[in-house]
Amino acid sequence: MKRILLLTALLILTACSAASDVATQPLPEIIATGVDSDAWAVIPAGEFPSGQHDHMTAIDYDYQIMVTDVTNEQYAQFLNEAVGDQSISIGDVDVKESENVFSVYGVFGPYPGDPFDAYEHEEVISRGDKLLYSLEEAGSRIIYDAGVFSAIPEYANHPATMLTWFGANAYCSYYGLRLPTELEWEKAARGTELDEDGHGLAFPWGYEIERNRANFYSSFDLFEKIYGKLGNTTPVGFYNGKTYDGYETLDQASPYGLYDMAGNVWQWTGDDYPKQHYRHMRGGSYYTYEVDLRVWKFNSAGPTYFAPDVGFRCVQD
Repeated sequence: MKRILLLTALLILTACSAASDVATQPLPEIIATGVDSDAWAVIPAGEFPSGQHDHMTAIDYDYQIMVTDVTNEQYAQFLNEAVGDQSISIGDVDVKESENVFSVYGVFGPYPGDPFDAYEHEEVISRGDKLLYSLEEAGSRIIYDAGVFSAIPEYANHPATMLTWFGANAYCSYYGLRLPTELEWEKAARGTELDEDGHGLAFPWGYEIERNRANFYSSFDLFEKIYGKLGNTTPVGFYNGKTYDGYETLDQASPYGLYDMAGNVWQWTGDDYPKQHYRHMRGGSYYTYEVDLRVWKFNSAGPTYFAPDVGFRCVQD
């Protein structure tokens, strides 16, 4: 338990530090990548190599997944629509982190509680109003003014961040979608390819990583040149083979044509695991080293956690 509490405290401190750094950065230029953030990809049923040791795993149904992460512009639209029809609300809501409870001013919505599936959780996530998106954080790229949510224009096509797992889940649910399971996410990221030794892809594009293939810590991308070593989020689909201001990118699309499945921001997933209340994230981020961009790596945090390098995408059956 001490290790879990220390991990939670470290995540919160890291998020606060990163949010402070992001808030002091100058605004980036607006970059159009040409990748459609409204596009979906079909992932066919069948086997694929999963995990670090490439265990063949079957998903016996087709599903669709978003080609990019949900953007700030898309999330702002959701907030306007859902607040407008009173599906969600604005105000103060209590947030519980381990044994601590504190009040946050933000957007909140109802949650039915975690399904217990005949097993106990490390911490109960009960029915009630949950924080979706904080309106108090300096690192937010969505503005709430005169009753309207809008994305900062320079960040409109960047991945939506600073939202909790509840916030990601609420977006998907509102539109009749859902968060991907870890297996769905991983198959969409790496496909079914095996090399001559029977190994699946380590990254969405192949077996090695190059600095201009993805947005990660010390990748020396265009945004790190502007903002320093910490870097920043890049527009969704930025690494698509185009050249921006003399910075040449390599195409990072997964076998199914998905972008940002490695780097940029961690992505919440939807699994409910026994004996823990933590939710898993996949993909690594601009704030992590390349080791975390491998398709089998995961991170975890409580569902009230939010940070400048955590976002999501949705799936549908």
